[in-house]
Order: sequence, then structure tokens, then C-alpha cells
Amino acid sequence: MTTQHQVYGAPLVTRPWRARRLRLPRQHAEVDPTAELAAPEIGEPAAPSIEVARTTRLSETFRALRHRNYRLFYTGQAISLTGTWMQTVAQSWLVIELTDSKAALGIVTTLQFLPITIFVLPAGVIADRVNKRDLILATRALAMVQALLLAVLVAAGSVELWHVYVLALVLGVSNAFEQPTRQAMVVEMVGKDDLINAVALNSGLFNGARLVGPSVAGVLIAVAGTEAAFAINAVSFIPSILALTMMDLSELKISDRVAPARANPLRELREGLSFVKRTPAALMIIIIAAFLGTFGYNFITVLPLVARYVLQGDSVDLGFLTAALGLGAFLSALVIAGQRRATRSQLFVGGALFALLLGAVALSESFYLSMLFLFLTGVANIIFAATSNTSLQLATPDHLRGRVMALYMLLIAGSTPIGASLTGFMAEVLGVQVTIGLLAAACLFGVAVGFLYYITHREQIEATAHASAIVATAP
Repeated sequence: MTTQHQVYGAPLVTRPWRARRLRLPRQHAEVDPTAELAAPEIGEPAAPSIEVARTTRLSETFRALRHRNYRLFYTGQAISLTGTWMQTVAQSWLVIELTDSKAALGIVTTLQFLPITIFVLPAGVIADRVNKRDLILATRALAMVQALLLAVLVAAGSVELWHVYVLALVLGVSNAFEQPTRQAMVVEMVGKDDLINAVALNSGLFNGARLVGPSVAGVLIAVAGTEAAFAINAVSFIPSILALTMMDLSELKISDRVAPARANPLRELREGLSFVKRTPAALMIIIIAAFLGTFGYNFITVLPLVARYVLQGDSVDLGFLTAALGLGAFLSALVIAGQRRATRSQLFVGGALFALLLGAVALSESFYLSMLFLFLTGVANIIFAATSNTSLQLATPDHLRGRVMALYMLLIAGSTPIGASLTGFMAEVLGVQVTIGLLAAACLFGVAVGFLYYITHREQIEATAHASAIVATAP
């Protein structure tokens, strides 16, 4: 038998030994060690370069932007949402300046979201019938006029509380028709393969604007007054409107959509609700969203109360608290955007952490500790929100998506009148911290109910949620 010394030293060796010794170095030299880094999700070899690997990772995170229509939409939204968050802070602070009332702050938030409660389900039916781009254009124009009127009233020194109430209602009507339509249009811009990425990027954009807008608004209000924030918001709608008009509607991905014959609107509405009721995977998401939307997503009311009555702060402090929440959500969204999987573990963990961290905000009396808890609350919020939104859309047939997402928006935003009024009046009676603690407990209870439903309906959920659990990769 040939020894190891003879194998390395002899000019001729047997084939088995030559194959074993010579093939391995040659393979090692030809395969780039960064190939798996370049495309870990897809599993295909990438160009042999660390720089290319980094570029691939970055392109995965922002892959939805390769669609021209979505790029236009995203750019317009980036500018408009910053102005919207500036107005959100300005409106809350204006009400506090006019009334110094916790209940009044809850009422104005209730009025702003009440039209969503009333109109969002019919808006979903309309969204499934009409050109979504044109409907969004109309709602953006209405919101721009509303912001401009607020700016003029405040600048003229003639603003009264009832003005704010009425204009909050007008903005609510705009949002009631815009939100479900926008949610349903995203998949038409990017397709199902890139939907989770687009939803996460939208969440990152929303919360990136929450990071910038309130911080700027807090300083701007202190220097130039609330009217400056309202005016800037009005102007910020112009780029968004222009971007929508530049879209190429022929590129929308609606070829798979089934277009049934027109029916009675109430019958179409019942069709969407019936789908959710008989689809366990969708119903599970709706259960948790109902609790978190009603009791947890009341930051427009909660944060001004925390800033003013717990931390004894001013508009600048409110801006930074809101920005901390936005920063956590923004960074979380960037991580989620790089994924191609929306899992149920993310749904439950995100929801539970959101509730627990909201409870931590209730206990904190330190400004910096409150900022930290709000940052982490933002992280947990996006884990839940991006996962629930994507899973629900992918589990829904194209021709029902507007109606199903309208129900989702009803629970996430349309339930705010209940939560905001409850928060305002409970804060008057029980105090701000006790109120937030009780709201956090209600959120945790909702996650527990959703998890119990999952345990008792596991097989049905697995059977109806396969498409929502894993996003298919391109071949």
C-alpha cells in the first residue's frame, strides 16, 4: 500500500489517490467564498466580490423600488408624510394651548378618526371598483386644502376649538378613503413576490417621517408657531400629487385579478366580511389587530399626555418622544424589508412585546427612559404590523383585497375614536400613567386571545395561510 510520503513525492500515483488530493484544492480555488453571502435567500452563486455581496444585500432590502410606479409613489410619500407628522404634532399642541384639557385632546383625535370608522368599509368596496390612483389623488387634494385652512385660521389669530374639530373631521374623511385604497394598490405596484418588502418599506417611510417630522415640528412650533407646521404640510402634498400623475397605469400588476359582475354594494361588503370570517388565518390576524388598534395605537393622544402631564415637558419634548418611537419603527422596518418570510412567530412576539413595552412607558417618569421604551415599542410595533399586513394581503384574493384591507384599517385606525375617547376620559379620572397601563394590559389580553385561537385552530390556519406564511421567490 502506498504511504502518505510516497503519495506526495511520487510522480505517478493511482487515480483514487490523485482524485482525492488534486480535486479539492482546484475546487477551493474556483469557488468564491463570498458567493453565499451575496444571495443567502435565493441560494444562487453571486459574482465573486465582497462589494457585490454588499450591493446584493442592499438591493434585497430595497428591491420593491425596482418598480417605477412604486418609486414614484414612495418618493411622493416621503415628502408628504413628513409634513403630515408635523401637522399631527401641531394639531395636538394647538388643542392643548387652546383648552389645556386632556378630554379635548381625546375628542379631536376621535373626530379625526371617526370618519374612518364610518366610511372605511364602504371605501373598500369603492376601492375594488374604481381606479385606485385617481381616488388617492382626490383624497390627497382634500387633505391639502384642510391643512391650508388650518394654517390661515391660526395665522389670522381667529382659530377656535370648533374649527379644529371640523377640520379634523375633514381630514378623517380623506383618510377613510385613502388608506384602504393605498393599502390595496401596493400589491398592484410591486406584485406579490415583493409585497412584504414594499409593506416594510412603507412602514419604514411612515416611521422615518415620524422621526423627522415631529422633531422639526417641535422646534418650529416653539419658534414660528403651529401655523408654520400646517402651512408646510399643505405644501408637502404637491410632490405626492405630481408623483401619482406620473404613474404608468399599464404597468400595474392586475392581470390575475378576477373582475366579477357588479353587485349591490352591501352584498359586496358582506362578501369581504364573510371571507375573513370563514378564513381562520385571516380571522386570527383580525382578532389581534382589533385589540392593538383599539387600545394600543393611540399615540396621537398618549404621547402629548405623557409629554405634558407625566414628564412636564413642552412641544420640543413631545417632538423627541414621537421621534424616538419613529426611529425604533424605522430601523425595525429596514430589517423586515430584507426578509422574504412573514411568520406567525413574528406576529405573536411582536404583538406581545408591543404590549409589554407600552406598559413600561406607563411606569416611566424619566424623559430619557421613556424615549428608550418608546424606541423599543416602535421596533415591536413594526414586527407585528408589517407581518400582519403582509400575511393578510397574501391570504386574500385580488378581487377582495380592497374590502379586506378596509376591515384591517377599520381595526387599526378606525377603532381610534373608541381608544382615543377612552384614553382622554380615563386620563382625566385615573391619571395618565394608570390609563396607559390599563391600555397595555388590554393589548396583551388581545394577543393572548389570538394565540389561543391559533392553538385551537392550528390545522385550519395552516391550510388557509400557506400563501401568507412564505413569499415565493422568483425562479
